[in-house]
Amino acid sequence: MSRDARWQALLELLVERGRLEVEEAATTLGVSVATIRRDFDQLAEQQMLVRTRGGAVAHGVSYELPLRYKTARQASEKQRIAKAVADLVSPGEVVGLTGGTTTTEVARALSLHPELSSGTPALTIVTNALNIANELAVRPQFKIVVTGGVARPQSYELIGPLADGVLSQISLDVAVLGVGAFDATHGTTAHDEGEAGINRLLCERAERVVVAADSTKLGQRAFARICATDQVDVLVTDTGIAEETAARFREAGVEVVAV
Repeated sequence: MSRDARWQALLELLVERGRLEVEEAATTLGVSVATIRRDFDQLAEQQMLVRTRGGAVAHGVSYELPLRYKTARQASEKQRIAKAVADLVSPGEVVGLTGGTTTTEVARALSLHPELSSGTPALTIVTNALNIANELAVRPQFKIVVTGGVARPQSYELIGPLADGVLSQISLDVAVLGVGAFDATHGTTAHDEGEAGINRLLCERAERVVVAADSTKLGQRAFARICATDQVDVLVTDTGIAEETAARFREAGVEVVAV
């Protein structure tokens, strides 16, 4: 197992359990205790966990994995969600994309969509995510608008007043939100208040708001609120969504698409 794969596995175990002992992690991953101790020390240096005597703990209940360590989680579900979201977009529209692993898959699905392969432009994409802008900038059929702002390394998203200034001057046909959590009562939320603020502005500037989220994020809350449930038009998720959860969203006026 490579170091990156070990680190991803360790961080995901920490998110699930909150605490890991060195011996427990070594047994689970099939590596030596010395390797796990070294991994914990290096991850602690990067402030991705808190080292304890004999193990490590996550930073807290709102702990957030950096984007590069989240790409493999719920991968097939996210790809299906992304394709379904791309089908909701019409040629010529202006589309806002927040950062995150699911919206990154949406960007890829848009670039491969047969109805969006040509045009002047086929789509205008507005994003605060550096990785999404980088992937789509080579697609000549897309006009890419990047918000500006200060880069947040965990998610590659630009945040702050510079991003606010751009978003206040534009209008969107549809905003596609990647969220930390979405609950029918509490609305959409993110782990970081700066990201939540930019996502909120995207919602306010859009005619339609689409939340792209796998079922593990539903019925949950994260730290910072993005928008209320009644501001969301469509939730695109996977078939793992519980029927009672889907019913609550529908009762709140949200169209639920499960793929």
